[in-house]
Amino acid sequence: MAITLQDPLPEYFSELSPDETDRQLADCRDKLGNSVVVLGHHYQRDEIIKWADYRGDSLKLSQLAASNKHASYIVFCGVHFMAETADILTSPQQVVILPNLSAGCSMADMASIRQVEHAWSQVHSVVDHKVIPVTYVNSTAAIKAFVGKNGGACCTSSNAEQVISWAFKQGEKLMFFPDQHLGRNTSTALGVDPDSEMVLWDPMLPLGGNTSEGLRNAKVILWKGHCSVHARFNTQQITEARKNYPGVNIIVHPECSLEVVQAADFSGSTERIISTITNAAPGSVWGVGTEINLVNRLAHECPDRKIFCLDPVVCPCSTMYRIHPYYLLWSLHNILANEPSNIISVPEPTARDARLALDRMLML
Repeated sequence: MAITLQDPLPEYFSELSPDETDRQLADCRDKLGNSVVVLGHHYQRDEIIKWADYRGDSLKLSQLAASNKHASYIVFCGVHFMAETADILTSPQQVVILPNLSAGCSMADMASIRQVEHAWSQVHSVVDHKVIPVTYVNSTAAIKAFVGKNGGACCTSSNAEQVISWAFKQGEKLMFFPDQHLGRNTSTALGVDPDSEMVLWDPMLPLGGNTSEGLRNAKVILWKGHCSVHARFNTQQITEARKNYPGVNIIVHPECSLEVVQAADFSGSTERIISTITNAAPGSVWGVGTEINLVNRLAHECPDRKIFCLDPVVCPCSTMYRIHPYYLLWSLHNILANEPSNIISVPEPTARDARLALDRMLML
């Protein structure tokens, strides 16, 4: 999907008080009934989450939407690549809506299809071995389609090890998009040496900033992309947390750097972070390296544990934050008026190839 700027909302919506916004949201939900399903990503603010029929990570929400056959409209309170994935997995009769078109993902935007196709051509100009492309689900539909068309698969942060292990059985080399850190952390955990067997591909440089020999020797080619939130976490924060809270448990997302993951006690997907902390002993202390809305929600839902964000600046996901209750209300109003807005529709040729990459992952 090409990223589109959202037109300003009609003044009517932005002038509503929070209480009146909630009242109208409740009224819309009541009138629309089960014809609409609202999906809320874990990183959304609580004012959105309370209206969500389901909350979860991006793939889980898309799968839930696909299994919900009675809903005519899927309102995805997330970012654009998530809405694309939902459209790919749901039936043609279902309409997927993103309340604010400006809700993009900086990581996904770090790998455009033109850059990836050019990089693929350059790699094969110097490498004779079979290269298997793998893309994190946090990528555009076009990148998923490219990977599917070229014999690769998608992965999530929870199943990256299975998918990368599978990829190494299919070919001698792996090219991983777009998050360098998930690719590096996962490959390192599988025994690949990050210093001698991995290279970083910078799409702004010839051969990605590598030599021909370096590419031929590499087992893993990592795309130079990252999550702007998880890049904020560092080992100094972990050191400070251990000094201030002796016995603290440190858990971080694998989108953090290798140094941070290795310094932590645990690392894992959003779902793993949630399950680990919610199943932890009362009185335990947790320093968490992930998005602040999720950390605060965990602290609220587990009051008998000390839970805090490792980053003192507590930076939220700025693009996810663009889904304001006003935009959700505007979207529901438009559905009621039979004039749905911000429909996300992936062209069928792209959806077909992207589905290949997703299906290969799900088969694993």
